[in-house]
Amino acid sequence: MIPIGTGLAAEFAGGSLIGSENEIKYITTDSRNVKDGSLFAAIKGKKFDGHSFIEKAWDMGAVCVLSQVKADVPEGKSLILVDDTRKAFLKMAGGYRTLFDIPFTTVTGSVGKTTTKDIISGVLSESFNVLKTNGNFNNDIGVPITLFSLEKEHTAAVVEIGMNHKGEIDVLADTVKPDVGVITNVGVSHIENLGSREGILRAKCEMFPHIKSGGCAVLNADDDMLSKIHGREREYGFPDDVFVMWYGTTDDCEIWAENIELLGIDGVKCTIHTPKGAFDTMLSVPGKHMVYNAMAAAAVGIIRNMDNESIKRGLENFTPTGMRMERFELSNGAVLIDDSYNANPISTKAAIDVLASCGGKKCAVLGDMLELGEFSDDMHREVGLYAAAKGVNSLIAIGKASLNIYEAAVGAGMKGVSHFDTVEDFISSGYVPEGTVLIKASHSMRFKEIADYFKKL
Repeated sequence: MIPIGTGLAAEFAGGSLIGSENEIKYITTDSRNVKDGSLFAAIKGKKFDGHSFIEKAWDMGAVCVLSQVKADVPEGKSLILVDDTRKAFLKMAGGYRTLFDIPFTTVTGSVGKTTTKDIISGVLSESFNVLKTNGNFNNDIGVPITLFSLEKEHTAAVVEIGMNHKGEIDVLADTVKPDVGVITNVGVSHIENLGSREGILRAKCEMFPHIKSGGCAVLNADDDMLSKIHGREREYGFPDDVFVMWYGTTDDCEIWAENIELLGIDGVKCTIHTPKGAFDTMLSVPGKHMVYNAMAAAAVGIIRNMDNESIKRGLENFTPTGMRMERFELSNGAVLIDDSYNANPISTKAAIDVLASCGGKKCAVLGDMLELGEFSDDMHREVGLYAAAKGVNSLIAIGKASLNIYEAAVGAGMKGVSHFDTVEDFISSGYVPEGTVLIKASHSMRFKEIADYFKKL
């Protein structure tokens, strides 16, 4: 970050400055990362209360603390007193963001937003010095951490924003105030909290009013929910001076793809059309869904006045974040597709498509998909039926909810289907992978342990 004074930080946060005026060089919510010149934001979480670490933060070199508790301030140091440190941290980040007159792109969606954020960053990096969200730091703590990472040398920023409740994107998009807002799709993630896909769509659309005047929304025309917006933009929150760039697989879109050729685990080829002409590209990450991610990135590149050659180069140089369609050659000759970072019905079916396109024996190791609420049983059964219909040779379901995957696959006549209650039970079974093995589940299922187990065999 660029250094700011504690007085300005207090103004951004809407708090009262107690103690001396100091220069803040770093901002952190983790007392273990405090160093000389830091502001430590004492945030109360589910497990820890940052206010318990204020004394430690000062001892480690913090010059300022953001606190909702009035505490004694050591000589020469500062405290910014606020009503709610979590909200104030977000407000302070929004204030810091105003110091940068550079283009901001926000990315959200039910599936693929982290990969889309990364591939957009890769394309823009051909012409800009880009700051992007680290991993999936996309909530009301992660977004400020991203914004506070902005430096003078950055000439563009790509910020991922997530949500699992109504109103969250509204707050995050207001903090970032993007020039371009991308929505990848509207699936069923968090349907437990939002009630329906229409509810999820409305929550995603909270981004639109915060896109800056003259800015653009980049939307997937092939998504059955997002396509409802066409012709009804004002109903879904579009300001009069915000425009839409659609991408999809038909030539009525501004960005569209054809000649899609799935190459199994090796990737996917396609032709992408833009207002500046068409180009052929080879994406190293497999799956048809990667074509949509690439089109979103191409759209942002076109908005930033990039040429097709630079966009193509950015797409072809892209590599995914860990545990997202990562390929590993195992010592016994088997191939692991590690897509275990997270899962929902749409992304799991997309991963099964990739597995089905591979040659030789194919095994899907699938675990529970969370936050589906009353729809959970049916959606897990859908995945089991899908795997059976796609010709996967064997299926291993792990977890309580995934019993529905197992039962549906067996009911569809699929052979080689088994179920384990836990990851530990599966690993203890001594299973040895053959051919190509896909692993996928929600993050809390800890399928990384399965990947590590396979790699050690």
